[in-house]
Amino acid sequence: MELAELLAIGERERSSRRPVQINCCIAAGCLSAGSEAVQRSLNDSVKAAGLQERAQVCGVGCLRLCSRGPLVRIEPEGDLYERVTPEQAPGIVAALTGGHADAQRGDPDSPFFRRQVSVVLENCGRIEPERIESYIAAGGYQALFRALHEMTPTQVIDAVSRSGLRGRGGAGYPTGVKWSMVAKAPGPRKFVVCNADEGDPGAFMNRSELESDPHRVLEGMAIAGYAVGAEQGYVYIRGEYPQAIHRLQVALRQANRLGLLGGHVFDSPFAFRIDLRIGAGAFVCGEETALMASIEGRRGTPRPRPPYPAEAGLWGCPTLINNVETFANIPGIIRRGPEWFAAFGTEKSKGTKVFSLTGKVRHAGLVEVPMGTTLRTIVEEIGGGSADGTPIKAVQTGGPSGGCIPAWLFDTPVDYESLTQLGSIMGSGGLIVMDEQTSMVDVARFYMEFCMDESCGKCVPCRAGTVQLHRLLTKIIQRRAQADDLRRLEELCDLVRHASLCGLGQTAPNPVLSTLRYFRHEYEALLARPEV
Repeated sequence: MELAELLAIGERERSSRRPVQINCCIAAGCLSAGSEAVQRSLNDSVKAAGLQERAQVCGVGCLRLCSRGPLVRIEPEGDLYERVTPEQAPGIVAALTGGHADAQRGDPDSPFFRRQVSVVLENCGRIEPERIESYIAAGGYQALFRALHEMTPTQVIDAVSRSGLRGRGGAGYPTGVKWSMVAKAPGPRKFVVCNADEGDPGAFMNRSELESDPHRVLEGMAIAGYAVGAEQGYVYIRGEYPQAIHRLQVALRQANRLGLLGGHVFDSPFAFRIDLRIGAGAFVCGEETALMASIEGRRGTPRPRPPYPAEAGLWGCPTLINNVETFANIPGIIRRGPEWFAAFGTEKSKGTKVFSLTGKVRHAGLVEVPMGTTLRTIVEEIGGGSADGTPIKAVQTGGPSGGCIPAWLFDTPVDYESLTQLGSIMGSGGLIVMDEQTSMVDVARFYMEFCMDESCGKCVPCRAGTVQLHRLLTKIIQRRAQADDLRRLEELCDLVRHASLCGLGQTAPNPVLSTLRYFRHEYEALLARPEV
């Protein structure tokens, strides 16, 4: 494959398109609401109306406003239809020639769409995820060609460093520094791993990215492989994501067939192979050492660090591990330059961040905003406030490892440092909105139950500590606890936090500690009155 061939594929794809494109969302959210039948009905309606030369129906990735699916968007006009049924498809097609569409109209200029900035999601809802030609027509794999033919591995790492990109899996470690460590590590074999084991309750960012634009992640991994000197990559993805798995498998076959993966990529000496490893859904396998153990075929339990994966990872070899969104940022950085990426965000948190906005919010869905955007902007403007007008009480960030932030702190900018100061973390990007009807003690117990169930059991502080924390929270909810139990709760949180082996146990107390910090009155209101 040469650049001219790649550009020719893209040009043929663009020239074959009809003047009107009817984009029907076929990401998991809309599929679960029946979008597959809507797509079939749209195709039948286009044929029945004799509009095959003017309009084409495309199954595209996430159109973001997931709570209103199935979604259909007409391009280039931008007309948006929500909660579309198969019976409404003929009317949508008839509207192309001046007819009336009885489907519910959405507002593509609403704050939900207008306040977003698309970097990682620039192709979502625009390309067909199961057609590599659609990705190439959008500029796909040009960044890989540029890296291989116009840049040295050191220059690629330097570009990633200058962009200011930090790991989007939650830790926020500088990506360029991690890449540099793996590149400098000695050894004949190195590996690149994409962590797609997204397990936080309410989180679906990585799943949507893989369902909507799988080639973007593969391209980012290939660029990383070239930069650090690896010839083998793995995508570790949980088995609960069948649609993402299927589209990754299709994307891998297509990329290998065109010579964009495999041996002599773009007729260069660089070879890079990517394989899938499907996990069984253990939350602890999101921790990098447990993930590597699972890839190797062993039980997915963490090990002490150091040594870190950059030094001794898969089979003892230097290994680069980044999550889905981190890799998805790479093609844009190489194609448009690190300065372009660094222009978004704040001084210490560059770029954009993708969030899954869910819970008691009017407009739930996939959201991408520049780092530093306030929680208030995300929840009240983009999300439209609460679903039924009930005042919003808090938002949970970071899943079981994060914390609950009260509404009076919603003017806080969303970046790594600011959320940490509030006792939470950004995590991989889950945002769950809670209203005044939500019991924060119930929320804390829910997350503790999750951590208790998902603990691998290797270390006593996590294995036994989460059980005892759950029992104390249950005792409080049942109004059997005394004031001393709150003290024991805090002491046990401190013990589990500082004595656990891995990040699961170390962060499991966060939802408890944050709700105690901001909503202590709810705990105190549930305490049993002391006997006189």
